[in-house]
Amino acid sequence: MTGTISPAICKLDQLTTLIIADWKGLSGEIPDCVSSLSNLRILDLVGNNLSGKIPSQIDNLNRLTVLNLADNKIFSEIPASVSRLQSLKHLKLSNNQIFARIPADFDSLKMLSRALLSRNQLSTPIPDPMSNLYRLADLDISMNQISGALPSWLGDLLVLSTINLDSNAIDDQIPAKLLGSRGLGIMNLSRNTLEGEIPDAFEPEIYFMALDLSYNNLKGKLPRSLSSVAYVGHLAGLF
Repeated sequence: MTGTISPAICKLDQLTTLIIADWKGLSGEIPDCVSSLSNLRILDLVGNNLSGKIPSQIDNLNRLTVLNLADNKIFSEIPASVSRLQSLKHLKLSNNQIFARIPADFDSLKMLSRALLSRNQLSTPIPDPMSNLYRLADLDISMNQISGALPSWLGDLLVLSTINLDSNAIDDQIPAKLLGSRGLGIMNLSRNTLEGEIPDAFEPEIYFMALDLSYNNLKGKLPRSLSSVAYVGHLAGLF
């Protein structure tokens, strides 16, 4: 399929699901009138050739649970209106040209469980208000330009099971609380500028399918507590 998304689609005012996925010939911008589809619960436009911006009034979609715009050519900030999508559970914006910062009021997304923002141009530190996202299970901000220290509060998110923050400019030391988090199964902090020693903070209940700390500026000995963990599948950057 080729062409653009016609604004005529906005006449389908009872539409609950809009999926137009993996049509590389589909280009142009997302029509602003999509924000008028107040019954929409799923907006999935992954894998096309869409450009332009994320509609600024997208918060009109107050029933939206899935917003998937990954693998396009969208050149936009994350508008503040995204933070007002109170029902949003899955946010997928990976592999676009999303720039600037993650909105400071991202913590308003109380239902959010997946935030997949990799391969963009996001910068500045991870905002502290995200510490209130207690349902967040999957966080991927890899391959951006995120800077600053690694927040210790990531270790307080009890259902967080996957953290991918590789290929950024995150510095300072690894918080002990993060390595001691019992819910984490995958953590990739590789290709940053983390420094200092790896905290001796591993817990016996930890079950790591993958732990990658490679290509940083870490030093010192292998933590003794690592030998006590329940399981480690893939391990990189600790030797």
